[in-house]
Amino acid sequence: MSRETYLKAINLIEQYVENADFMGERSEELIKKAELVLGLEFPPLYRDFIKRYGAGNFGAEEIYGVINDDFENSSVPDAVWFTLTERRDFNLPRNLLVIYDTGMGVLNCLDFNQIKSNGEPPVIEYVSGTNETNILVNDFGDFLLSLIESEV
Repeated sequence: MSRETYLKAINLIEQYVENADFMGERSEELIKKAELVLGLEFPPLYRDFIKRYGAGNFGAEEIYGVINDDFENSSVPDAVWFTLTERRDFNLPRNLLVIYDTGMGVLNCLDFNQIKSNGEPPVIEYVSGTNETNILVNDFGDFLLSLIESEV
């Protein structure tokens, strides 16, 4: 089901392109650099999102991804920079990749300790600076569709 929900989200992004403000396509070389720096291999759906869009906004929803290879001197919506910063400043566990900030002390992350047989990790809620987590949705496809549908 995850691929189907992801493709539904992509179709909505393309249908409502006036709501989309993304960085644009990212190269495989840049994606591999980001994975190397993080010590994580992006799951298929999130990797496809980064290849297509990089990072950015759909309406008011800001989805973190990959911007460029200056991972130390960046800002949101750079998932690599934000994750590295959270690791350094708040001991974010190394198995988490931040893809969204609720703005209320809760980060939405891909949890690489819970990868399913299809290669997709769930998206969890992580309370910054604690070990509190809660599964939000099954995977990035469900997460993206939920965000996009909230804006159309």
